[in-house]
Amino acid sequence: MSMESNYDKFPAVKVEGNVVTGWENIFSLLQSQADDKVIAIECYQGVNEEEIKSNLQGLGSFIDTKLLLKEESEIIKLTQEDVTDDAIFGFITKLNLEAFFDHEKLQNKQKELENKPKELTIVCGPGAFLCAPNADVKIYADMARWEIQQRMRRHEVNGLGLNNAHEAVNFLYKRAFFVDWRVCDKFKKEWFHKCDYLLDTNKLDSPKLVSMATVQEGLTKAVGQPIRVVPFFDPGPWGGHWMEEVCDLDTEGKPNHAWCFDCVPEENSLLLNIGGEIVEIPSIDLVFFRSNQLLGEEVEARFGQEFPIRFDFLDTMGGGNLSLQVHPDTTYIQQNFGMNYTQDESYYMLDAKEGACVYLGMKKGIKPENMMGDLRKAQEGNAAFDAEKYVNTFPAKKHDHFLIPAGTVHCSGKDSMVLEISATPYIFTFKMWDWGRLGLDGKPRPINIERASKVIDWSRDTEYTENELINHVVKIAEGEGWFEERTGLHKRQFIETRRHWFSKPVIHDTQGTVNVLNLVEGDEAIIESPNNLFEPYVVHYAETVIVPAAVGEYSIRPYGKSEGKELATIKAFVRTKA
Repeated sequence: MSMESNYDKFPAVKVEGNVVTGWENIFSLLQSQADDKVIAIECYQGVNEEEIKSNLQGLGSFIDTKLLLKEESEIIKLTQEDVTDDAIFGFITKLNLEAFFDHEKLQNKQKELENKPKELTIVCGPGAFLCAPNADVKIYADMARWEIQQRMRRHEVNGLGLNNAHEAVNFLYKRAFFVDWRVCDKFKKEWFHKCDYLLDTNKLDSPKLVSMATVQEGLTKAVGQPIRVVPFFDPGPWGGHWMEEVCDLDTEGKPNHAWCFDCVPEENSLLLNIGGEIVEIPSIDLVFFRSNQLLGEEVEARFGQEFPIRFDFLDTMGGGNLSLQVHPDTTYIQQNFGMNYTQDESYYMLDAKEGACVYLGMKKGIKPENMMGDLRKAQEGNAAFDAEKYVNTFPAKKHDHFLIPAGTVHCSGKDSMVLEISATPYIFTFKMWDWGRLGLDGKPRPINIERASKVIDWSRDTEYTENELINHVVKIAEGEGWFEERTGLHKRQFIETRRHWFSKPVIHDTQGTVNVLNLVEGDEAIIESPNNLFEPYVVHYAETVIVPAAVGEYSIRPYGKSEGKELATIKAFVRTKA
């Protein structure tokens, strides 16, 4: 495959306004707020508070909220029930930020600040707003989760109230996912709209300060038009090379590129182009603070402030098989991890080489105890696991769609390019067999045979899989130059997918629920508003676009080099009506 890439890796929402850049200019602005005022800088987990302190300390006295937290041993005890001893999984915490503080220390500092210090005072760190709820200037230092993960890999990030940056990355991430981010998000929802400024320190020594009013304007603009979040790419032990060419990726120092989150607002960033300056915020902020306009009333009522649809890429072109795996059912994920819904998913084949296949469902007549016994032997290193003895393999070609409701054993084979369309929970994968290989860190990847044995649906055999889970394509509408097909998902899954083939404009309507779509065929298309409610939006091959519920009616047509050609989009939305 050879093509010129037009994939946009840094999409941004344009907003009018001004951004203060650089510590020197930020220092000057805050100094103008001076005299005896209190400035509170609330820091999301992962923000480098020392960077802030070293650059702003000269303004006046500096209060570090970390000194008001409970002792580390107390915090470890407090969070252990949610962090657990498992290498990967924990339980979604119900703790709030206040629980991490020594109440006596916090109250003493609150009283001290109420007596109006005689100099400019900066309160900085997690819980700054708890310490100084009546601060004259409130600044929220937000942090993108992908950047937090990069800092974890460099062992630069501590858990909330801990000094544990030296720990293994999987433990750092697990604590953040199940505890720290949940605690910080809960607190963010309470205070974000009360802030005067947002501080972006995602890039070291390149801070950006912007008024919260401008950020709020950006969020409002974003939910009135098609948008993309910032995709991120990462290598893996099974990774391939398709995305490197199609998405124009830097390959220096990378063995491959295995996967990409192209639409996971809980993890991706949203870029705001404010007067030519790029400000990066977590795209989850859009879900938290514009949930009704983004998701729609019915979806918000069902999922709350969570984005339920995930689009990501799995690249095994020139790579290897994914791990053989299964996802837990809803009951299991609720009882064991505190998640509200599970990881139902599907594989849409963006591309595939000759001989590509998908492992899906159990072979008819196999005995579960034999399979689990062979998996345990393989895990103990006694013998390789013969996956094809127990699991069906089906040929995979471009534009095939394989449905994978929770409980179905599955795995994408080598030489495939998968667009994974699924429910948002994304770390709840029980790997059973990883083909005897090591992770990129040279260590075995965690295997969860015992957990898997509790959630496999053994009735998903060959007959069931062929009848229920492969290419359920039904043409449901057509017009001049276009037709629409339903491609899934399974009746047990809450996501509906529709594919449109078109050479002329085709009308879509969100019908009050968020749409997520990807251009799966053709170089580029343009999304337009029949009522000119948003500026025309160009989408390129393999790009995922979110169309907020508030957009309503919109059209898509071939554009640029694709004019006069047949294109295709795959669109996903939450089923809200029977």
